[in-house]
Amino acid sequence: MSSDGPMLEVSEMAFSYSDEGTLKNIDFEIMPGEFVALMGPNGSGKTTMMRCINKINKPSGGTIKIDSEDIMELSMGEIARICTTVPADTAVDFSLSVRDYVALGRSPFIKTIWWEDEKDEELVNDAMWRMGIAHYANRRLHELSSGERARVLLAKGLVQTPKVILVDEPSAHLDIKFKVQIMEILRNLSRQGLTVLIASHDINLLTRFCDRILLLSKGHILKYGTPEEVVTEESIQEVFDIRVKVVVEEGTVYVLPTGSTRFGVDGPLN
Repeated sequence: MSSDGPMLEVSEMAFSYSDEGTLKNIDFEIMPGEFVALMGPNGSGKTTMMRCINKINKPSGGTIKIDSEDIMELSMGEIARICTTVPADTAVDFSLSVRDYVALGRSPFIKTIWWEDEKDEELVNDAMWRMGIAHYANRRLHELSSGERARVLLAKGLVQTPKVILVDEPSAHLDIKFKVQIMEILRNLSRQGLTVLIASHDINLLTRFCDRILLLSKGHILKYGTPEEVVTEESIQEVFDIRVKVVVEEGTVYVLPTGSTRFGVDGPLN
């Protein structure tokens, strides 16, 4: 199915692990080809929201639609064909080659015992080439750096040929060079039509590369809009409990810490 409307639509979604609500009144839309960030402190519900979108968690209320299809009416296999999740890292204590690991992304499309056909091979080769890891095809995962593994994870997600890609903390363990590289890759993918939702703590990278930012606070959406609309001194102080200065240079928003947190030497924030 193809739609002229939102690629991802979340309406009045709620989810909790206990009697206390974890996510509540979640409403937002992401259009095809948008690069959107989920931003918020630890415990605000970023990963939980992603696990609801790919149906690992079952929402207690509301609806989630991908390309106009309600995910609750789809099997996990059907969801995997349209929405893929890229984790922060993967276990490296096994001996799969890079190519074999990337090829696992085709598993939702298995139809026969011998599942890797010519189309699968083309998709795997193309994904490795696009991620710049084709020359690592025969290397083992444990032989790669964190930055190289991050690109392998993205390649595995791409071979699922998804409409939506959920990326959870892709640069958590990377140095600044690889952080920027991953963000450039994700933005390029969105410009090619893939809808990208990323959860990250790297505020200045999100404001630099993302089209819109969804700011989460204590399980609800505080703001949703462009970086300039969402990232203000007041909103960052409210959500992250730290004093900052927000500056805009050549159309890009930058956040600079300027004061202590509530538990710092300067005393509580007022």
